[in-house]
Amino acid sequence: MTPIDTTCAYCGVGCGIRATVTGDRQVRIEGDPDHPANRGRLCSKGTHLGETVGLEGRLLHPMIGRRRASWDKALDLVAKRFRDTIARHGPDSVAFYVSGQLLTEDYYVANKLMKGFIGSANIDTNSRLCMSSAVAGQTRAFGEDVVPASYDDIDAADLIVLVGSNTAWCHPIVYQRIRARCEAGAKLVVIDPRRTETAEQADLHLAIRPGSDVALMNGALAWARAAGVVDEDFLAASLAVPEDFWMALDQGSDLWSVARTCDVAPGDLRRFYEMFAATPHTVTLFSQGINQSTAGTDQVNAILNLHLATGRIGKPGAAPFSITGQPNAMGGREVGGLASTLAAHMDFAADNRARVQRFWASPAIAARPGLKAVDLFREIGQGRIKALWIMATNPAVSMPDAGSVRDALAACPFVVVSDVIAETDTSVHAHVRLPAAAWGEKDGTVTNSDRTVSRQRALFPLPGEAKPDWWIVKEVGRRMGWKTAFAYDRPAEIWREHCRLSTYENDGARLFALPGRSSGGNADYDAMQPFRWGGTPFADGRFPTEDGRARLVPVVQKAIPAPLRDWPMTLNTGRYRDHWHTMTRTGLAPKLARHREEPLVEVHPDDAARLALADGGLARVGTPQGESLYRVSVVASQRPGELFVPIHWTDRTATGGRTGLLPRPLTDPHSGQPGFKASPACIAPVATRWRGFLILAGEAAHRPDCLWATRIAVPAGTLWELAGDGDAAALDRLLPAGERIEAVDAARGTRRVAILSGGRLVAALFVTEAGQLPTRDWLVAQLSKAQAAPTLLAGRAPGATVDRGAVLCVCFDLGVKTILAAIRDQQLADVAAIGAAIGAGTNCGSCRPALARLLAEETIHAA
Repeated sequence: MTPIDTTCAYCGVGCGIRATVTGDRQVRIEGDPDHPANRGRLCSKGTHLGETVGLEGRLLHPMIGRRRASWDKALDLVAKRFRDTIARHGPDSVAFYVSGQLLTEDYYVANKLMKGFIGSANIDTNSRLCMSSAVAGQTRAFGEDVVPASYDDIDAADLIVLVGSNTAWCHPIVYQRIRARCEAGAKLVVIDPRRTETAEQADLHLAIRPGSDVALMNGALAWARAAGVVDEDFLAASLAVPEDFWMALDQGSDLWSVARTCDVAPGDLRRFYEMFAATPHTVTLFSQGINQSTAGTDQVNAILNLHLATGRIGKPGAAPFSITGQPNAMGGREVGGLASTLAAHMDFAADNRARVQRFWASPAIAARPGLKAVDLFREIGQGRIKALWIMATNPAVSMPDAGSVRDALAACPFVVVSDVIAETDTSVHAHVRLPAAAWGEKDGTVTNSDRTVSRQRALFPLPGEAKPDWWIVKEVGRRMGWKTAFAYDRPAEIWREHCRLSTYENDGARLFALPGRSSGGNADYDAMQPFRWGGTPFADGRFPTEDGRARLVPVVQKAIPAPLRDWPMTLNTGRYRDHWHTMTRTGLAPKLARHREEPLVEVHPDDAARLALADGGLARVGTPQGESLYRVSVVASQRPGELFVPIHWTDRTATGGRTGLLPRPLTDPHSGQPGFKASPACIAPVATRWRGFLILAGEAAHRPDCLWATRIAVPAGTLWELAGDGDAAALDRLLPAGERIEAVDAARGTRRVAILSGGRLVAALFVTEAGQLPTRDWLVAQLSKAQAAPTLLAGRAPGATVDRGAVLCVCFDLGVKTILAAIRDQQLADVAAIGAAIGAGTNCGSCRPALARLLAEETIHAA
């Protein structure tokens, strides 16, 4: 079969993929060596995309309530309910909540329908949760939401600064580019409260106090000015500087004050400032640690101020660089998917509103910005939003204070959900569910973090009655009465309209423009190659503001609240390396589950000792908003007094790990982005009577009813890790029918049960109160055997067995003990040698920091 060039479904790096369909819902995935974003490399998630294209759990037919419906009936109902709600309560009584998982063409049609025809700007996106502070900061500084950098700048940098980004895990391909540049002589500084795997390989790690980024960057600018590296010519020609900017900057920006505010050693701080001042070719990459803050926009502007004042912008290897989380967060920004923008990088100024209305020939145009995500769900809960359409996202999990979001969804008179998955924490509240196309079935475009537009191409025909999101939205628009405006037959038509709008009456005032892209035919669209719009932004020193100058924006470090009596810890949230959002895709891939099988709360050893938290035990994390259970991981990488938890687990996959319940619904006043990184919290150990695991061929009929249950995808089935304080005998109802074998050790409170069917293992339940449990790998492998081994209840093969340890390299399925054995037996001295010997670290490279740590630990042990 001929390979199909497409784009990865995950983060904003926008890696190119060459996909070869090998069978029914089967595909071989390789990196596209010609794509400028990744040059053939893929991370572990992209590498294993082929494991996620099956139809498990898919929504394949429209549903009204719990009943299957025809498309005509479902769409007519959606159009009628929205039309009636608008007639009775006005256009601001309805809302769309959309997603960076949508393609640009999907986004465009949804934004057009809401802002240009319904006449409200109540359309916001889950990208509000990850990069809207970057949007607000760039707009304040540059006059437009423009990322003034490309991945090529990394290749030309002599100093790379990562702020609030665990790049090795969250953007592994960018990290590999960074490491390659560092191996050529560049220096790396990582600014992050946690000592992440990214920080471990840095030349300097500043573990600053959460929320002190403005002080850090203001101090860097004050140091740069004192060192004489402010670019006075650029300042005079290209920057607008408030009269009291420098005087205000000096307040509290001396080295000692900043060190005290940031809680870092003055010597380390001085070293960073000296490195920055001495290195003109500096790229500063920032991500969620900056954006997800109630002061996120100010933190962005502090970084931009530093680069603007020193002239480190618009030049190769010198730029501030916002790296986004979702695959098409940038495309959504370009078409106006945020409630705070109109379309094509235009705001709601009267001339822009008139311009877009003329272009769309629309009957109404939104008069003002709409409700941002947190406010939107608050208005739903208060009854002001009466009809809501959610597309390709799961806000019942991902929003802050998710318990209140669930209450709001339950109370909303009419909820529509367009999704790939039949049952999510959000879709249980839907009155209508519409089956959308998944990654392997979509056709359109996406824009990555460095403004590169790439094609996403369908690999498989649409399954069941699933439809593309653009088709679903345009059909509702037609049924609401706007047939001509939504007469699209294919995504190429939408793309051309989007391109025309980008250049319509655009005399260069807006940098975002796609000239010449609207004239090609369908064949040109089908053959589109990746391209980056905007060239090298600001290379000429001109900015898209009225006077052509960028703005230095005065920002002040806000006081960092003292710990609260009942909530003395600070809770941080984030991603794991091999999982994505709410795991509706990565949760299908057995290999991706191995790196972090359960949701962990990471705790510093001092806090663990003080609070009687045992490594591997359970703990309850609480905030004023809610609480949830986690498995405890005691690690020195945490700052004392701080906790870290992952965002991925849902009610579908665990009884604990519900992180969305915990953060406060407080937002940045400029961007509306929630502050996920610093919630007041408490933690306490949770005792259990027993622990165990359940292995099943296929899926469980229902979720285990016990205190702790976490679902893990494994080859040929599922694994549930279990613990409880009640009667473990209740777990028997999860076992399927079949031949039963059982062993009991009353002294240790241990029971082991295996269920066979035709000689094959179909289920195994191991539970103990005081005994030991075997590793799971061998038993999981028995699910794929035609005849189960006679030692099932021993949990291991006859004779000696090899324990490979926890999986560290997912790409090559290599465990810690396997890697250590290779290091010792083959006397491997560095990470490159490990890769040459057994492959670890040679694909996505995200495990390379962990390999380096293993080597260091082994060297210490050997000494």
